[in-house]
Amino acid sequence: MNVLIVYYSMYGHIHAMAQAVAQGVAQVPGATPVLRRVPETLPPEVLEKMGAGQAQKLMSNVPVCTVEELGAADAVIFGTPTRFGNMCGQMRQFLDSTGGLWVQGALVGKAGSVFASSATQHGGQESTILSFHVTLLHQGMVIVGLPYAYQGQTGVEAVKGGSPYGATTIAGADGSRIPSENDLEGAVWQGRHVAQIAAKLTA
Repeated sequence: MNVLIVYYSMYGHIHAMAQAVAQGVAQVPGATPVLRRVPETLPPEVLEKMGAGQAQKLMSNVPVCTVEELGAADAVIFGTPTRFGNMCGQMRQFLDSTGGLWVQGALVGKAGSVFASSATQHGGQESTILSFHVTLLHQGMVIVGLPYAYQGQTGVEAVKGGSPYGATTIAGADGSRIPSENDLEGAVWQGRHVAQIAAKLTA
């Protein structure tokens, strides 16, 4: 059972979360995590000026996802940074190319899930995931979130990401905050949970 983890990461925060999601998927017997990134739409020189060059080099070994891989996967977990309360443009452009899968019903009945990041605690993490869910519903996917069974998303003793909609992390206004251990644990939990649901759906 292949669980595809498709993401876009500019500064590496979502990349780190995607790796944690993959760890969770791998904890389920028979489940294989497959990491893929969506195509970049910005020129390298623009990314350099934005201070994202080093992070992009670190992620260069992750293959770019194809639409066909989405159709072949048993479940798909998407990761995106927040852009004004929505998914990033790179992810939107990739999803807009999946009309053929929609016509074929290739994703109907498959588990779909989303994790995200934003600069601030109230930077649109929840609206990003919820608005992402609309696309998954149009594709006929079975949406899987991050239940409160993962108790790391509760409490106010520290800055933390996560909601019932999916794992999240907070990057800080300057991008200097790396995902906390709690944020990464939420991503691991979500990856494992999605793989467990996918195993039931594919049984």
